[in-house]
Amino acid sequence: MKIASLDIDPQKGFTPLCPDELPVVDGHKIADELLFNHSMTDIHILTRDAHPTNAKWIAKNETEFFKKIEGANLDIKWPSHCVIGTKGFELIDGLIEPFHYDFQVYKGIEIDAHPYGALYHDLQETQSTGLIEFLRYHNIKWVLCGGLALDYCVFSTINQLIKNQVKVILNFNATKLVDLNSEKNIIEQLNKLGVKIFYNRMEIENFITELRDKDHELK
Repeated sequence: MKIASLDIDPQKGFTPLCPDELPVVDGHKIADELLFNHSMTDIHILTRDAHPTNAKWIAKNETEFFKKIEGANLDIKWPSHCVIGTKGFELIDGLIEPFHYDFQVYKGIEIDAHPYGALYHDLQETQSTGLIEFLRYHNIKWVLCGGLALDYCVFSTINQLIKNQVKVILNFNATKLVDLNSEKNIIEQLNKLGVKIFYNRMEIENFITELRDKDHELK
């Protein structure tokens, strides 16, 4: 039985290290928990926002933040973040090098698209990034997730995984929220989706050990 870890957008652009982008409180402090996820899994996957400098969703100033915009793959305006070649695009310190992952996803490359989930390039969820095909090829039924931020890209990615019949484990200590007040609502939604949420390493280790033992018994 193969289980994958999925590091969803663990980039400096989502941390206080880049205060002019989309800083998430303590977003730069999750590397150790993501590495723990790696230690519990067989295959390691990385996703990253990879935005251009001239994206149509980039707000010119603070008054434009979160304003609705038209476009098939656009919804609202955001501060510029995770632009290729900048500090914000880089992984948070402490993680392995990108090429040491088994699979990588880059999303949001086009100027007229701002996807959140890592399985599709478009908001209509019709153009695959290749992640779901990779999981199916390796017969991966369970994914252990973490990354930034829980109430946006992490949640969207988990939702897409569930819709594609992939079961999800969330290491709550390996993710952070943009809106701390949304925690209760997000957890309720994740529970409804059937996500297994754990708050310490021992719980995760015990659960994964149990999964592997059951799989071994079936064989």
